[in-house]
Amino acid sequence: MEGDPTLQLRIFDLNCWAIRYLSKRRQERVQLIGDMLRQERFDLVLLQEVWSEQDYSNLKVKLGGCYPFSHYFRSGVIGSGLCVFSRFPILDTLLYQYSLNGYPYMLQHGDWFCGKSVGLVIIKISGIIFNVYVTHLHAEYCREKDAYLPHRLVQAWELAQFIRHTSKAADVVLLGGDLNMHPEDVGIRLLRGWTGLRDAFTEATRFEGCEDGCTLVPNNCFTVKTELMPFPLGIRIDYILYKAVSTFTVKCEELKTTMGTAPGTDIPFSDHEAVMATLHIQRQGQAAGANLSTAELTLADVVTEARTEVGVGLRAAQRQRYSTGRMAVLALLLLLLQAVAALGALAGLAAGQPFPKLSFSLLAFLAIGVLLLATSLHLFHTIEVKMLQGTEEQMRMVLWALQEHP
Repeated sequence: MEGDPTLQLRIFDLNCWAIRYLSKRRQERVQLIGDMLRQERFDLVLLQEVWSEQDYSNLKVKLGGCYPFSHYFRSGVIGSGLCVFSRFPILDTLLYQYSLNGYPYMLQHGDWFCGKSVGLVIIKISGIIFNVYVTHLHAEYCREKDAYLPHRLVQAWELAQFIRHTSKAADVVLLGGDLNMHPEDVGIRLLRGWTGLRDAFTEATRFEGCEDGCTLVPNNCFTVKTELMPFPLGIRIDYILYKAVSTFTVKCEELKTTMGTAPGTDIPFSDHEAVMATLHIQRQGQAAGANLSTAELTLADVVTEARTEVGVGLRAAQRQRYSTGRMAVLALLLLLLQAVAALGALAGLAAGQPFPKLSFSLLAFLAIGVLLLATSLHLFHTIEVKMLQGTEEQMRMVLWALQEHP
């Protein structure tokens, strides 16, 4: 293929939902995913939610003959869940962990423990440098009252900034992953507007799969049907995005999604449908160059909308910081009062009055526990406030540049 002015690239992207002890029929599904990848022989495979490194190791052994190059991105307490398999050599890798990722006390959601990140692998195919990004953003959980929207917007902004600042030497940029955002959400519009990435679904010449390209659908036996009730067709939250940076053009010839159960089985590969894109890369005569000027007014509106939502999250974080700080102060005052009362009680021992050791000890332990918890939460929300303030300030500077210095 070396020296060929055109290149066809087949990409596979899937949120595997491979959480040890929690995901249903995990090992069986991982085996099915491996069998399918061996059969299809994609050029690039981007996977999310491979939380078990043992699952990754098993896939690596199984796919070694077809995909000799791979990388697993480690972060957080239980790992990012991100990994890449490639038929072509991986020249370099880089991981960026998002500064905000939910709350550690929301144990039922668990995003904070994952260390949600964006992973970058750089590969070279036929002389073309590809920057390939794989990511998984914070889940939505409740669309009507989305408490995580500011955090997800910060992640979308940091993802866009990361791509902008690391892709300048690339010829082609590819992004795949579970973005946990609908196509018209402000986060997607911000990401695409700020990076110039194009959506493979909307650009595809041919499409085959679930209606509207949905990747989380009600007829999947692993999905929570109640969460999809407002969306009878499902939702599209898994994406393959791309753009050419230098003297190349990229076109999406075909996009597919999996539909229903894996061949010969009674279960699907995951609770998400996989996305498969065939891209056609061709060298052109002159550099394409990034051209955001034609869309600067629209982009300014999107950044303004995103900044407003980040501001809402900032004010909520400031209220939580104040509440936890006040709780810590009250717990400290309680401990001081106990100390004074204990000294008084000890002084009363000379008069023969009994000292209530048990009640004092229980109250002291309670006060210390509240103090430690409140202090920890206060520190966490202080960090959250600073991160939201930093993102809002970055967006303010971008708006100034877009509006005053086009």
